[in-house]
Amino acid sequence: MSGAWTRLAVKPSDAGHRETVSAALFAAGAQGLHEDGEWLVTHLEPGSASEPYVAAVHRADAACVYDVTSVTPMDWTATMRERIGAHTLGVLTVAPPWLAEGRDPLTTIIIEPAMAFGTGEHATTRGVVRLMQGVIRAGDTVADLGAGSAVLAIAAAKLGASRIAAIEMDPDAISNAEENVLRNHAAGRVTVIEGDAAVLLPLVAPVRVVLANIISSVLLELLPVIAASLAPGGVAILSGILAEEREKMLTAVAANGWRVLAEDAEEQWWSVVIARGRA
Repeated sequence: MSGAWTRLAVKPSDAGHRETVSAALFAAGAQGLHEDGEWLVTHLEPGSASEPYVAAVHRADAACVYDVTSVTPMDWTATMRERIGAHTLGVLTVAPPWLAEGRDPLTTIIIEPAMAFGTGEHATTRGVVRLMQGVIRAGDTVADLGAGSAVLAIAAAKLGASRIAAIEMDPDAISNAEENVLRNHAAGRVTVIEGDAAVLLPLVAPVRVVLANIISSVLLELLPVIAASLAPGGVAILSGILAEEREKMLTAVAANGWRVLAEDAEEQWWSVVIARGRA
């Protein structure tokens, strides 16, 4: 889609309003959110009016602060390419096509940077890729919720998973995800599915591993359906969680009958592997 996108960033007045503001943005039509420190950020398609979104968040939190800016389509010139690097994460490497030449295709995840989230440049992506290497087993069935570029689904395939559902609700991310799956020769194992993870996850269940790199308030809403969709002995890897939210998340997962198996922290972000029941 041509034309400028609109970036809407909202800073809730306090931590207690983060979930209500998130819910208001989704209710207004936001296709996805990510956290940038204290800010909740969504991108609106060219031609979309920001006013209904702003009105919705003000109804949810009258004291919030917001910022609306125009974002022109990315032009991956040589200058822009200098900002995208290759990231070696354990046995795997995430790299853009121009840095993938000469690398082992069995352990290199080639991602074409686009509007879809997940190039290896964000700490949450890196955290999940690191944690996956102690979790994914040969022949596993996996669901990747909020798949974005499909980087995590492809990583699961590289680690030996045999069937991976990459679920993404943003229609503008689907083509990028599908192209990345083909680029990494993972089409036989990774299926990209457009839709709501809460609706689609039970349809692909049972799976042994759920990957969810999503805003923390949505993770909390998804915990029950994730629990119901795991095969016996299954695990979930959660990310998109700020370090300051760690204790809140630990309390929530314990209250829902989960236990923590492993953790990862980078910059201000925290990722975790959880399983049901007691050890």
